[in-house]
Amino acid sequence: RERRSDSANEGEGEESTENAQEDSSPPVALALQYVFYKLSTQDGAVDCRRLIRSFGWDSYDAFTQHDAQELNRILCDRLEEQMKGTKVEGTIQELFEGQFENFIECINVDYRSTRSESFYDLQLNVKGCATL
Repeated sequence: RERRSDSANEGEGEESTENAQEDSSPPVALALQYVFYKLSTQDGAVDCRRLIRSFGWDSYDAFTQHDAQELNRILCDRLEEQMKGTKVEGTIQELFEGQFENFIECINVDYRSTRSESFYDLQLNVKGCATL
């Protein structure tokens, strides 16, 4: 009976550890690694709950429609956040950030105002580009 009690307690401990891990957000890089590993080693659907949790989403957020640009933005934001204080801090910015200049130029008055803005993605109109 003691063994049963011990093994039952061990099982409960493992289950509570698993639940604790599910409640916390795993690092995005590890969650992505897990998804790509599963995609390359198994047939069929892959469980993406770890990746969803790594974005800080709950089950409601997972069923909200997101476009590719929004997913990329969330992914980059979470990676940047998790890289803070490490030797790779700033890598996402180095790789993906660009700059553009907004300006206002008056026609009847000699005045021009410029402002630099950073971006991580560009929107391109591709309507009518049949070769894309």
